[in-house]
Order: sequence, then C-alpha cells, then structure tokens
Amino acid sequence: MSTAAGKFEAGSVLAIDAGNSKTDVAVIGADGSLLGTGRGGGFQPPLVGVQAAVDVLAEAVVRAMRVAGVDAVDHVSACLANADLPVEEEELAVAVQARGWGRTTEVRNDTFAILRAGVDEPRGVAVVCGAGINCVGMLPDGRTARFPAIGKISGDWGGGGGLADEAMWFAARAEDGRGGPTALMHALPAHFGLDSMYALIEALHLGRIPAVRQHEVAPLVFSVSTGGDAVARSLVHRLADEVVAMASVALGRLGLLDEEAPVLLGGSVLAAGHPELNDRIANRLAERAPKATVRVVTVAPVLGAAQLGLDRVGASGEAHRRLRGRYV
Repeated sequence: MSTAAGKFEAGSVLAIDAGNSKTDVAVIGADGSLLGTGRGGGFQPPLVGVQAAVDVLAEAVVRAMRVAGVDAVDHVSACLANADLPVEEEELAVAVQARGWGRTTEVRNDTFAILRAGVDEPRGVAVVCGAGINCVGMLPDGRTARFPAIGKISGDWGGGGGLADEAMWFAARAEDGRGGPTALMHALPAHFGLDSMYALIEALHLGRIPAVRQHEVAPLVFSVSTGGDAVARSLVHRLADEVVAMASVALGRLGLLDEEAPVLLGGSVLAAGHPELNDRIANRLAERAPKATVRVVTVAPVLGAAQLGLDRVGASGEAHRRLRGRYV
C-alpha cells in the first residue's frame, strides 16, 4: 500500500468496532495484512449526538491510519453499538462516509462483528449478552435475521442490566415482605458495603452509588444461584431460555434450524463461561436446533468488522486466513 497522502489500493479496508465503552480500529491491506490499529472511547450517539459520536471514532481512526501510513482506504466497514435499526445504520453510514476515510462505507450493528469474528464464512447466528441482549444471523448470499433490540418496548429481556433490575426487584420485595425469601436480599447490599436493601435503594436513588455500578449486580446473581437460591436460579434459567429463543428464531428465519450451523455467544455475560447458564443454553438449543453447534467468541470483534469489509471487497480466502491469523 502506498504511503503517499490520499493514496489507497483497491481492496483495502478500514474496520471499526465501536461499543458503548471503547472503539477498536484496524487498517487492513487487500492481502489481509494488518497495517495499523487504534483504540478510542465509547460510541454513544444517543447521549452526545451523531457528529460528536463520530468524532470519537475519528480519534482512533486517525491513529490507525497514521500507523498504516495512509489517509484513506477503499472501503470502511463499521460495526457500531446503538445502530439498532436499519434506519440508524443508514444515518450513521452517511455521517461516517462524510469523513472521507474510504471510497465506500457500510455500517452494521456491532453484533454482526461478533458473528463474523467467530466464523470462517458469513453464515450462522450470534447472540450477544453484555449490558443488554441482541441477536443477529447471516448467510453468504447476504440475507440476515435480526431484532430491533431496543429494550422492553421491542420485547427484549436479559443482559447484565436486565439481570440487575430483576435481582433488585426480588431482593427489595423479599426485604419489605411483598415477596418471598431470596439470598439476593443480603448479597446485593453486602456487595456495596451496606446492611440492607433499603440502604442500597436509597444510595442508588440519591446518587451516592453511581447508577452505572448497578451492573455489578449481574455477577452476584450467578454466585447466589450457584449457592442454591431458587430466585437467582430462576433468573439464570430465564436468561438462558431467552438466548435460546432468539437464536432459534434467527436460525428459523434463515432456514438453518435443521442444518449444521454455528451459534456464537458473545458479550461479557456469556463470555464469562458460567456453567449453569451456558450449559442450559446448549441443552435447550439442542432440543430446537439439534445440528447447531454452540461456542463462545472471545476473539476481538474488530476482526469481524474487518472480515465483513474483506467480504464486501471480494478478498481472497488467503487474505481472510492471513488476517484471522493475526487475531486468533
């Protein structure tokens, strides 16, 4: 690839994987070589606006392009958090394209990066469970399956945030008598150094404990469930069943329920490897899609964004293998 300002070779790709907390960028040559990388802050257009959010991407992009010695690429493949609907992907694609980083631009939801990072061809389904929950599927012919994944209004339940909310609800009612007993009533406030659910509720409500720390509750649910608590176990099982429901529906939409197909699990909750959760997912999914193979994706999702970019420019299989070898 030429290092002259503004020059680029056909087939070069700028890959962007941007989540709520961080952004990873990679510049890829047409032969699959990794030419430069960069890292930046989280991508949150709902909070700061589209242009300010793309400014955050720009910081990482500039670093990666500087290392690669280029000012532009052939194609930009951006997998972005908060691009939940096709109309949002289109809006963000216009904003990214306007920066002049590449000849063409494609924006997808960041769940597609998890999926493509975990497979050798664009075929299969991925369920991501971090703060929230989402699921996508794709086939080599370009067909996809997806959900709005906006939250409760789009029928979603789960993720670390969902688990935390439910755990707080059950623990609060256990303490004040409206609900049945659960060890969560003691485990949650103890984690924050408090002696009661009332004290925890007050601290969260008044901001003495930042609301973002409520996500720390999710790992406690698994710990309490392992200890035999029926309420915590019911939440773990409900999350597993939700993952299976999303995956099986996506497989069905793509005609893969009765075929061998990968189901990739990603995000902090699923990647943590909680046996009670992941084993139930595998067992329940086997009932609905007996030929599906379940595995956890731990490789950096920016690989998936890069592979999607190489798909788009028609890169060779050798280019894909060379790039994957840099990450796996």
